[in-house]
Amino acid sequence: QIQLVESGGGSVQTGDSLRLSCRVSGWIYTRHILGWFRQAPGKEREFVSAIKWSTGTTRVADSVRGRFTISRDNAENTVYLQMTNLQPEDTAVYYCSADDNPARGVLSTSASRYTDWGRGTQVTVSS
Repeated sequence: QIQLVESGGGSVQTGDSLRLSCRVSGWIYTRHILGWFRQAPGKEREFVSAIKWSTGTTRVADSVRGRFTISRDNAENTVYLQMTNLQPEDTAVYYCSADDNPARGVLSTSASRYTDWGRGTQVTVSS
């Protein structure tokens, strides 16, 4: 089991940028997939992006493609989510998560695949 701690959320204006960080502690295996999800009030948790720890292979949701970028720093055990051109519909609690046994190495978009979760960080975008 690994521990995940998010930071970097805040309140911004439409068009602004934020960078979220997820500090990872514990045993990280090359097979690990690290993901970002978000959940707005009254809505289901939504996949945002994921990255394979070993190779840096990424997957991103269509809703944020071209605006959000996921990356990782293996030396710092940190995963980042760079968010640009933020819109009010991006308002949500953002969660970092880990899939420690991905099926055939697939970067899943399903929250049920991810076994470890951080507590989340709030992002609020006002118009």
